[in-house]
Order: sequence, then C-alpha cells, then structure tokens
Amino acid sequence: MNRRRFISSSLRSAAVGSLASRSSAWADRVMSLSTARFTASYAVPPLRRELDLNRHRFGVNYTPSKNWWFCWNEWDVDSIKRDLDGIASLGADHLRILLIWPYFQPNPKWVSPLHLERLDQLLTLMGERRLDAVVTVFTGQLSGWYFLPPFNKTGSAFYTDDMMWKAQEIFIRELARVMSAKDNIIGFDVGNEINTCWSTEPPVGDVWMKKLFALMEEVDPRGVHVNGVDELPWFESNTFSPQALASGPMTVMHCYPYWSGSLKYGGPMDPPSTKLMAAMATLIRSYASTGANAGAGDPRKPVWAEEFNTCIEALTETQQAEWLEKAVLAAIDSGVSWFSYWDSHDVDRKFDFNSLEYSLGLLTNDGRVKQQGKIFKQLADAYRGKPVVFPPRPLPAPPVNRNQDASWRWMLDWMAWKPPNAGK
Repeated sequence: MNRRRFISSSLRSAAVGSLASRSSAWADRVMSLSTARFTASYAVPPLRRELDLNRHRFGVNYTPSKNWWFCWNEWDVDSIKRDLDGIASLGADHLRILLIWPYFQPNPKWVSPLHLERLDQLLTLMGERRLDAVVTVFTGQLSGWYFLPPFNKTGSAFYTDDMMWKAQEIFIRELARVMSAKDNIIGFDVGNEINTCWSTEPPVGDVWMKKLFALMEEVDPRGVHVNGVDELPWFESNTFSPQALASGPMTVMHCYPYWSGSLKYGGPMDPPSTKLMAAMATLIRSYASTGANAGAGDPRKPVWAEEFNTCIEALTETQQAEWLEKAVLAAIDSGVSWFSYWDSHDVDRKFDFNSLEYSLGLLTNDGRVKQQGKIFKQLADAYRGKPVVFPPRPLPAPPVNRNQDASWRWMLDWMAWKPPNAGK
C-alpha cells in the first residue's frame, strides 16, 4: 500500500492545521540468552555519556495512552508517569518522542513557552526512569494526519525559502535550550518521515539536510542526529539521496512489511517480511562509504531501526509476537544496532484513525502488556548492551536502477528468496 495515498485521503477527509506460546528454534534462542547477566535489572548507562553506536539498544516510539499526542495541549502528568513506568518495565532504554510542530511553533518568530515547559517535564520524567530521548522536530504528519504550521511552504519551498529556514532555526535553538540541561538526550530527529509531507528533488533536500545537521551539531555537539524518513528514499529517487542519508554517524530506517511492499512477495512470516529490517540495513550499507572505501559501501555502518512493526491488521497478538521475534533476531544477525518499536501503547478508539493504527502497541491503551510486549522485554533483556556483531558476508553493490522493483529485486536476491508467484 502506498502511504502517501493513505495520508492524502486522511487530509481530504479532515482538515487538521510470546514468547508467543509455541516451541520454536527462535524461542529457544531467546530463552538461552536470557541469563542472569541480562535481566531486567541490567544497569543501562545513559547514552549521553556512552555514545556507543555499536552496542544494542531497545526502545519504543512513545504514543501517550491518554489523548495521543494531542496531550501536548491537554497535559496530564499522572497519565504520562503511568505510561513511562509501563514502558520502563518492558526493558526499554529510550523513547522517540514526537513534537506536533504547530502546537510548539504557531508563528515563525515564536515558540510556545508552555509547550517547551511540557517538553522539559517529559524529559525529566523520562530521565527519572532511565529512559533516553530522541526528539523528533518537524512533525508535519503523524499516523495519517497532517499538522502543518500556519506559515507552511509546500514542496521545495520548505527547503529553500529564507523565512522557513529562519523559523526552523528558531525552533531548533529553543528546543536545544531545553534539551541542553538534560543528560538523557540522544539527539534530534529531523522530522517524522518528513519526505511524506514536503517532497523535493534529492539535490535540494541534501543541501538543506546538511545545513540542518550543521545547526544541530552546533547546538548539541554531543548528540546523534538523524533524519527519520520512510522507506521511499532508499527505494527510489525521493527528497534525499541514499548516499547523503547514509553519510552520518548513525543511519535510521523505518520498516513495515505492509507499507514497504513485502506482502507482494510472500506472507507475514516469510523472509520479505521477517527479514525486511536485515535487508534494508544491508541496502543502506551498500550506499554508505568511508574515506578509503569511497563508493564501495560500508559493511560496518551503524544502522538504527527507528520505526518497525508489521501494520498488518489480520495478525493476532501471538502472530505479531512471532513476527517481532523473528524480525529482530534476523536484524541482529545482520548487525542492526538499535531498535525502536512502533509503538508503546494502543491508540484510544475514541479518536478517528485508520483502523490499522489502533492496535500497534506493546501495551494496550489501559496498560496491559501484550504478547509482543513480552517478547520485546525478553529480546531487550537478552541483547541490551551487547556488542553488535557485523556479518562477514561481502556487501553487494547497490542497485543499478533506483526504483521500487529494482530495489526489491536487490533485497530478494540478498535474501535468496524466490516469491511463490514468481514467473507466473
């Protein structure tokens, strides 16, 4: 399914400014690693002091159980404390938090002190629970809804207009003022799949991204700053080049079998779905390069699965847990460093969302740990803090042609998977 068609239809319809109970080799593998050394009491060093990109970390994309991210305007500290306690109990060590841009910056020259105060409070509450934060800045769309600032510029103008840049810079500097007082900050994420909201040609996007990262490094030189795009810039020409995206210290990927097209090539438990993270990490590394290795890829490039889930409504909790286990273990075998599951809590059905958005959490909306939450905890306890092991397998050259079909053929070849309907 094309995510842009889903988001566009949402915009037209509303104007908004296991272990799963089974016996398997996978289960045995997780259980065998859940030793006394890797229990829930494992002391997670704050990333701010230990910026080690080559040790595994496990976290979630936070979705507040009460009032979703509308909570920035309807603040309830007690509810947030309960959410964070539940997340910490799953063994998470970090959260990705999403700022609704027009709430924080309704005017190009002004950032709301009230919302900055609420961000400060959230970061403090997270720090008390040893949860580090990546702060996602330009959230123009989220879960199918658009949140555009009143001073918005569309398309390429978002990346080239002087007024837009001045507004973006003000926002970054105001956020950095709050974040600099904390010791549980990972860094900035440019935006939530920013290319789904503001598209342009890659040369334009690359120049803006380089300028923005320079600003982020200026205001937070200790952070790891990333650009959380969806899968499209990796599969085709879209807004940012894969080479530019892969040039930073840590590269992120968003992996969903439903959105990425995996189901065209097999079922939810087949390699195109369970090895999607592993294959995309390899694809990313094929575009990366280092000094003497320029143009030849970087087989040891740190990769972060910043968003991942199936988004397949038909799966039961047990099946979702099975997929999570298989997908994470395959990604670990392929040297993926960090994992941030989408998302923490199911969305309250009093809100109008696409139906697939309601049940993506590790916890229900009222805080019950789901089967996938139990698997997440066991994986986190088993692997958190362990060194990343990079695969010895030679890194293939990137696809010759950059389009959806060519990129998928490349990944299927890497998986050694022949789709059941191939040749029909």
